[in-house]
Amino acid sequence: MAMHTGQDRITRTAAVTGSLEPQFKPLRVIVPTLALLLAVSLWIQWYSREVSMPRYCDDPAGALVLLERVLTEARPAGSDKRRPYLVAAKLIFLVPRESDEVLEHYLARVRRHLAEICR
Repeated sequence: MAMHTGQDRITRTAAVTGSLEPQFKPLRVIVPTLALLLAVSLWIQWYSREVSMPRYCDDPAGALVLLERVLTEARPAGSDKRRPYLVAAKLIFLVPRESDEVLEHYLARVRRHLAEICR
């Protein structure tokens, strides 16, 4: 059984197409790239739903209070520890605020989302 090298492939391609240039096959690049992007997106959604959001189920009301302070105050932590505020601020990324959404509506939507997740 003969081993074919890359040069053999170019020679065979040249015989068929009349050109010494190897043919570019965009599907060999596009399909794996799209599959990878889809896989990453699905994994991020799963992680958000199954790992990140349930962390707020211990005290959803407290997380909402801290989130409101993060959104309304310039220095919500003051001289206190910042970690609880950083954890609450992560909700902004997990449940993004619409561009023209009023604060009360956003907090109500986050509250509903937490209630749904924490059932």
